[in-house]
Amino acid sequence: MARLLIVHHTPSPGMQAMFEKVVEGATTDEIEGVEVVRRAALSATASDVLGADGYLLGTPANLGYISGALKHFFDTIYYPCLDSTAGRPFGYYVHGNEGVEGAQRAIRSITTGLSWQQVAEPVTVLGAPEKSDLASCWELGATVAAGLMDG
Repeated sequence: MARLLIVHHTPSPGMQAMFEKVVEGATTDEIEGVEVVRRAALSATASDVLGADGYLLGTPANLGYISGALKHFFDTIYYPCLDSTAGRPFGYYVHGNEGVEGAQRAIRSITTGLSWQQVAEPVTVLGAPEKSDLASCWELGATVAAGLMDG
């Protein structure tokens, strides 16, 4: 069975709503043969990453950058996973109250270094997530998970 690892930092109601929709999309009944594993960014390990076939990343944009928790995750797993996870698919979502460009740039830079392949458009939200934003989160989860299904 394929495994999708969702690594998230969820410190606010907006991030929680986005996370829940990503999980809902990834675990919809139409997705078969994919185990969805959720890990808070501060508790996710290199073993989690090595044991997964694809990734979804969620972070707030803090002071124009990814959260310290997601940065810690990347710092912890980068070299242990560098060669073994090249080419694996990923997607991401970012929530901010101001700009999210710096957070997006950081994710693109780090995942490029890891040679991960982005397989879905990111979901970026400024301010409180609206219904359409949450629908996009659901679609993100479903898209990345569906890409891991056999066949």
